[in-house]
Amino acid sequence: MSIAAVVPPGRMAAGPQPVLDLPGPLHLRPWTPDDAPALVESCHDPDIRHWNRPAPLSPAEAVDRIARWQERWQAEEAAIWAVAPAAGGLPVGLIGLADLDLAGGSGEFLYWLLPAGRGGGVMVEATTRVSQWAFEELGLHRLRITHSVANPASCHVAVKAGFPLEGTMRGALLHADGWHDEHLHARLRTDPVPPAARSHARTP
Repeated sequence: MSIAAVVPPGRMAAGPQPVLDLPGPLHLRPWTPDDAPALVESCHDPDIRHWNRPAPLSPAEAVDRIARWQERWQAEEAAIWAVAPAAGGLPVGLIGLADLDLAGGSGEFLYWLLPAGRGGGVMVEATTRVSQWAFEELGLHRLRITHSVANPASCHVAVKAGFPLEGTMRGALLHADGWHDEHLHARLRTDPVPPAARSHARTP
């Protein structure tokens, strides 16, 4: 007997990518071509380059990348949001789910912040909010976060957002300075929401 898909095909692409509210002045919205300067800037930020390994992008290439993100939403392959001022303006960060497996009910986070977005806890809020959307609205079962063991900031985000550490993957990702071991964090839809994450979650 075949196993039914955790998330039926077409559920994600049936509607537009939503805007997700956050506490404070920022929200999560789809990227637009006008956001290309922020994406270009991210490729030159030393911290983002070190942990995320982006290739340098020209403004035209950034516009093309944003268009591909929109196509990947329609193809139900990824969901990428800009962390941006709710009142308007360029993004200060990115968060999303890639490696989406709707049939299997899973996805993996990716995120970064430009210097203007750092230090205020926004990535914990954003991770909590996207998790809420993924579990309650899309219907995924398991979300994961992986990061270099040398990146304590990402470890802090994962734990505060309710993603306990499951283990260490040895020599899992090649960075400019060599192979890094990676932490694996994960959260299930059935997991209780810890107090630190609950305080950031939006009331349905």
